[in-house]
Amino acid sequence: MPRFNPLVETLAAPPIPSVFAWGKAYDGRSGPMIDLSQAVPGYPPHPEMLRLLGEYAASRAYTGYGPIEGEDVLRAAYAGHLSQTYGVPLDAGNVHVTSGCNQAFICAAMAIAGTGDAVLMTDPYYFNQETTLAMLGIKTRFAACDPANGFLPDVETLAAAITPDVRALALVSPNNPTGAVYPTELLSAIYDLCVARGIWLILDETYRDFLPEGTGRPHDLFGRAGWQDTLIGLYSFSKSFCIPGHRLGAITAGSGVVEQVAKIMDNLQICPPRSAQAAVATALPLLADWREENRREIARRVEALRATMAHTPAWRIGAVGAYFAFIGHPFGDAPSARVAEKLAKEAGILCLPGSYFGAGQEGYLRFAFANADVETISRLKDRLGGFTLD
Repeated sequence: MPRFNPLVETLAAPPIPSVFAWGKAYDGRSGPMIDLSQAVPGYPPHPEMLRLLGEYAASRAYTGYGPIEGEDVLRAAYAGHLSQTYGVPLDAGNVHVTSGCNQAFICAAMAIAGTGDAVLMTDPYYFNQETTLAMLGIKTRFAACDPANGFLPDVETLAAAITPDVRALALVSPNNPTGAVYPTELLSAIYDLCVARGIWLILDETYRDFLPEGTGRPHDLFGRAGWQDTLIGLYSFSKSFCIPGHRLGAITAGSGVVEQVAKIMDNLQICPPRSAQAAVATALPLLADWREENRREIARRVEALRATMAHTPAWRIGAVGAYFAFIGHPFGDAPSARVAEKLAKEAGILCLPGSYFGAGQEGYLRFAFANADVETISRLKDRLGGFTLD
């Protein structure tokens, strides 16, 4: 009998569908389901975004193959946006468009590491990145983030975890699953560590557009001399434009990395979805004010969650920001999957167990609060306050 690839066969099934199955078993006893499971915008795309998607999808010009690296118009538009965001000149040659940020991570990992190499990750980690490395035969090393420090990584802990086979450090900021926003000074220190140790820094900034008011530039790393030899930035257009189904992400890197990624993409997909690229290229400057208002709306949801959780002292916020909160549950050694399953089936709160993000995270649950408005978030007070595990 033919066999499966053991690197894939031994992976757990995708986690989100299992959580949705819990939700389907909810009988509505506590009111409408509060869905805090998946990182999707809890508001619709702008009507102009929908119009552009329809217009370009109906154009014959985008029915053939396009450039592997992405449409020139989007690469140029995004490079201009990056230059404004970071205050340094970046150009289209620094951009490779991908079909979502998960694909961007796959391409980055394959470009710099192979079977037997290792990538260092923080713990907790984003599960899709860990499983990506596992199925590629790339080993993982982990550096624990201290809950007492808001789950921010510690530079000395990272340094101690860099073994000779580590080719890169993978970070997510604002973080998934915790929501923690890594300060500019911390990212600078981590970048310096990567330079000193001769490894790549893969920085996933999928939630960059939802940084708190007054944060300023996310970091200054693209302004460093020689950044192209250390930094690989990842991004997703899904959240800002509310179009996760159109699968559009980007890599920002030196031309050498872009060249290697093009080899990989030619085998993965040939080119990203073309009509969506054209739509986003037009929408990027056009919908800037709308995207800024969405950032403010997410900030209001952060504050609503903080206020709500203040009324449920048995539950604690480990970290919160951008799209996520990492919530400590009050049930001691109870497995987080058991807590999350019962919350879904009996309290109508759909969230992810902390164990999905690392074996040491059993005491936590991930709330993707950006999926719920302020009024919905306020309902958590009564549901969590009256919830028991017995």
